[in-house]
Amino acid sequence: MPTIVVASPKGGAGKSTTAVLLGTELARGGVDVTMLDCDPNRSLSLWAERADLPDRISVQSDVGESGIVRTIKAFDADGQVVIVDLEGVASRLVSRAISQADLVLTPMRATTLDATIGARALELIAEEEEALDREIPHAVVFTMTKAIQSKQHKGIEASLRGQGIDVIDPPLMERAAFSGIFAFGGDLHSMPPQGNMDSARANARAFAMEVYKRLTGEV
Repeated sequence: MPTIVVASPKGGAGKSTTAVLLGTELARGGVDVTMLDCDPNRSLSLWAERADLPDRISVQSDVGESGIVRTIKAFDADGQVVIVDLEGVASRLVSRAISQADLVLTPMRATTLDATIGARALELIAEEEEALDREIPHAVVFTMTKAIQSKQHKGIEASLRGQGIDVIDPPLMERAAFSGIFAFGGDLHSMPPQGNMDSARANARAFAMEVYKRLTGEV
């Protein structure tokens, strides 16, 4: 089954939030998910320690450069999705993970700085595609967005789409529940209510469905 790599050279872009929301929503939909924590900040591991893991999810901590390919292959079994949360730098670890990906997600805020630095992740994907002589499907997901999009957001998204870059719609909105999940652990259905939970759940579910469509070739 697919390996999804969440990659951005910029810290604070929402990589771990994207990984957790995607993993928990896929698991809730009946998919077995293994999450690999390759970030020195250990955000996934800290989330996993806050509460019992949701059903169908396992977390592998402290996966480094030397073991990343081996670990992905060990868990890349039929009926299972592997989600890799990477460090916020452009490194050999990141490149090695991207080389194993069936889909790379690049989270970014809708700011010029995030878009400029996030473009480095797209360059890394292009480099791996050239080295492997194969296409690596990839998409940008905007994170921490507002209900009313700024001109900056609209301009950045239009520029990406104009370059032929896949942009996932819906973006992940700025929601108390999305940040709170790291304080409480679990998922959006087990954690204590934070803000508008119905809207947060609907946003995460719609986002995960769009990712799933890309894995199945429906997009």
